[in-house]
Amino acid sequence: MLSKLFPAKAIDFPFLAIAPFFFWGTAMVAMKGVMPHTEPFFLAGWRILPAGILVLLAAALAGRQQPVGWKAWLWIALFALVDGACFQGFLAWGLQNTGAGLGSVTIDSQPLMVAVLSRWLFGEIIGGWGWLGLSIGIVGISLIGLPTPWIESIARGNLDGIAWEALAEHGQWLMLLAAVSMALGTVLIRGVCRHADPVVATGWHMVLGGMPLFWLSWQTESQPWVDLTAGDWISLGYATVFGSAVAYGLFFFYASRRNLTSLSALTFLTPVFALLFARLFLAETLTLWQQIGVGSTLVSIYLINQRQAIASYFWRFWRWFRTTPPGNSVAPDAVEKEAEATSSTARVASNHLRDR
Repeated sequence: MLSKLFPAKAIDFPFLAIAPFFFWGTAMVAMKGVMPHTEPFFLAGWRILPAGILVLLAAALAGRQQPVGWKAWLWIALFALVDGACFQGFLAWGLQNTGAGLGSVTIDSQPLMVAVLSRWLFGEIIGGWGWLGLSIGIVGISLIGLPTPWIESIARGNLDGIAWEALAEHGQWLMLLAAVSMALGTVLIRGVCRHADPVVATGWHMVLGGMPLFWLSWQTESQPWVDLTAGDWISLGYATVFGSAVAYGLFFFYASRRNLTSLSALTFLTPVFALLFARLFLAETLTLWQQIGVGSTLVSIYLINQRQAIASYFWRFWRWFRTTPPGNSVAPDAVEKEAEATSSTARVASNHLRDR
């Protein structure tokens, strides 16, 4: 769909890869006022089933091929169960009993799970800089989401000031299950794309995943739509179209083609966008710890996505440091270019002697 609706160069535009996390973060702000007026399973189902229909309509207009064969539908069904029904269901259910800050830390820690699974299943290279970036990212989202008294107690080394019992709340475990579901869904897209188009599969997984959520709503919730205001429906519309249809379509399109660790690390941006737009539209203030957390998150994303380039530079610097005599101020790049030129001259001379 994307390759036909947009030019090929637009697909590689960096800000397009960030768009899903922008939409997820802003959708969290839009949904903040909706939660008290409805029920979790209705909210979860409404977020993904209509969005899935929109994705399928767009895919049909773009001429994307529909799934063919039982293997394709089996993979899509598994994808729908894990990333559709389980993730959205656990997320909406857990939000009832978990604070938004503590819950966001749990959800947005899933890049660590994706990194481990990608290393194990696909052999993706993470490296020391990648692990450092992931660690800084976890610290960053913790500074954004954890209560200030917790952070100050940890900074002072006083762990008695932390309400550890909050971690054992029922809702917190549901948020952890939501994070695991999202991580597994991110990894599953590789298998899905071997048998089906990634965008079409994304649409079907939202439709199929939304069905059991609406069934649970019908069985356990009583008219969850009656208290919704016009503003609530507008927020639901934004969360459905942009926070689900566009965001999921873009995310899984990129997940089928790019390094999963690097892409998933951008999830750290979700609470950053949520925090910034909550300040802009809801007049929420950022504490000093949250500002440090935003900065740490941005540093972590840079380290993860540029880990190979950073490692290469430091390796060249180390070679230069080991081989350059004291007092020589030649830069590592100059040494590298000189070595390449010498190697090229040697190859030319060798070919010349061989020809003679």
